[in-house]
Amino acid sequence: MPSDTDFLLAIEDLTVSFDGFKAVDSLNLYIDKGELRVIIGPNGAGKTTVLDLISGKTKATEGSIRYNNVELTGLREHQIVRKGIGRKFQTPSIYEKLTVFENLEISYPYGRSVFASLGFRRKKEFVERITAVAEEIFLTDLLDLPAELLSHGQKQWLEIGMLLVQDPDLIMLDEPVAGMTAKERDATAKLLRKIASERSIIIIEHDMDFVAKIADQVTVLHLGKILKEGTMDEVRNDATVQDVYLGH
Repeated sequence: MPSDTDFLLAIEDLTVSFDGFKAVDSLNLYIDKGELRVIIGPNGAGKTTVLDLISGKTKATEGSIRYNNVELTGLREHQIVRKGIGRKFQTPSIYEKLTVFENLEISYPYGRSVFASLGFRRKKEFVERITAVAEEIFLTDLLDLPAELLSHGQKQWLEIGMLLVQDPDLIMLDEPVAGMTAKERDATAKLLRKIASERSIIIIEHDMDFVAKIADQVTVLHLGKILKEGTMDEVRNDATVQDVYLGH
């Protein structure tokens, strides 16, 4: 059993094999509290698989994933969410026919039982929480609008807001600015930096200009292994990274 660690997330010797192919191969990755880490790499590098392993969607073949010194590898997805880990997938999965407010409302942790949900009333602190999150994600004036009428970027923000309502300590985002306008990308960079002042974030991203704006540390994956870790400048100037991923 690995010893206790001060890291929020400690991944050690993590491996997952699919029919003999190691999608993630003896990975060691450590995330600090309040850190914004971006994972980059070519297609097939194992980036999304790492998020699948942390969230419990995929089970590890071997290795350890500890979050606040609690081992996650034996837990189910909903148990991992309750530990304080939230995840957003690449395609927004919001409730199109519900309003922005209702989307945020449905994500609110009422309690763990059906009866708690049935007996739920819109308490003052609940409305205040949703209003605060809506302001953070730039949707204050759109709370009564059906989510299907939002722009693509606004839908991405709404889904981030749905995670924030749950108040996780670790948020994982898969290509959060894909399909956004330049203005929306800039706003998202500010939003994520603000979120990172209160919690940890892991982001998978291909937009290098965006990565340069937000990342504390960058991890480059290649063939399921870490190729390089460091600041964006260190990664960008690494000859091996240029050959494998960024190009000259």
